[in-house]
Amino acid sequence: MLSRDIDEAHRASSPLELLFDLCFVVAVAQASAELHHALIARHFATALVGYLTTFFAIWWAWVNFTWFASAYDTDDVLYRLLTFVQIVGVLVLAAGIPGGFGQGSSATVVAGYVIMRVALVAQWLRAGHDEPSSRGAAHRYALGVSLLQLGWIATLFVSGPMHLGTFVILAALELSVPAWAEASGRTTGWHARHIDERYGLFTLIVIGEAIGAATLAVQTSITAHGSSAGVLAVAGGGLVLVFAVWWWYFQCPAHERLRHTRTAAFEFGYGHYFVFSSLAAIGAGLTVATETVTHPAELSRLVASCSIAVPVAVFLIASGTLHARLDLGQAVSSAAVGVATVLVIAAGLLVPVLTLPGSVVAIGLVVAGLVALEVVTANGRAGEALPAPAD
Repeated sequence: MLSRDIDEAHRASSPLELLFDLCFVVAVAQASAELHHALIARHFATALVGYLTTFFAIWWAWVNFTWFASAYDTDDVLYRLLTFVQIVGVLVLAAGIPGGFGQGSSATVVAGYVIMRVALVAQWLRAGHDEPSSRGAAHRYALGVSLLQLGWIATLFVSGPMHLGTFVILAALELSVPAWAEASGRTTGWHARHIDERYGLFTLIVIGEAIGAATLAVQTSITAHGSSAGVLAVAGGGLVLVFAVWWWYFQCPAHERLRHTRTAAFEFGYGHYFVFSSLAAIGAGLTVATETVTHPAELSRLVASCSIAVPVAVFLIASGTLHARLDLGQAVSSAAVGVATVLVIAAGLLVPVLTLPGSVVAIGLVVAGLVALEVVTANGRAGEALPAPAD
């Protein structure tokens, strides 16, 4: 198991990586569904804390596999088998999300993590054995992951307010392991274009889950109550929103920046927690909005509109900050992103005036307008850069 070439031509995601990602759809769908149920039940504290902690577990498990695979994907028999073990862990984690959402530690979620971590540690130890020049970093990864997994097991015996504090400490230590391991000498040889593609593919998976959840809610509403202008407006506004966030995210590829400034990996990798979690929450919000239009007595229109506006605002702030911090070629200014964010929040708060369907449509149009501004500005700059025609 030797490091792959960081400048390898035509590096692309493997079928095994795609299978791994598809299994994460189950976990993302479970987290989004539990967020939706908590909002409908008006358990807002549970919704916020439960979703953020659950999604951290999902996201961090994916991050651990993705960056390792970018550096050491040998695709031999042992590598495939250990990846299958990690996939089993993902599915066990997903199965434990409903029982552990907002309830503290779930034995099933921790069991899934144990399964994944045992396989990941085995991969790092194998890399350290086969490549002496990277042994220091590989062994630090294996040690850090192992010790922190013992910490997560210990959380099963912690309850009440102390559990959240323990989670925050362990999550912070998890995020510090890569920096500690990479400081040992030779850094891990991940591939910039491959990492950019992997994050893009996971973004598509999360967006796809949001589309699926919202579509199911619309279908259920129409089947039970027939089509209505309100439900159709929410569906249309939701589609505009989904198309717009897709366009906005993929407008600025990151691989060139990552290739030339490899220290940007931490900002890029960690910043996507907010990108991924907000996109998945948009799907839950659209589901809540659809059900509220059909059953207005179950949840206030303000909560329903904000369940979309808040994650959209987080997505714009997170993605806009990444574009600006990493200098990914964003054409519009950060001020324009800020204005769009304020307008999205305003559209959510003005639901008494706009109505809930109108609020959803307005949020979608604001993000679409930001995309249009980005495209026009980028094309204008490209036109200015063209050489003057010869006489």
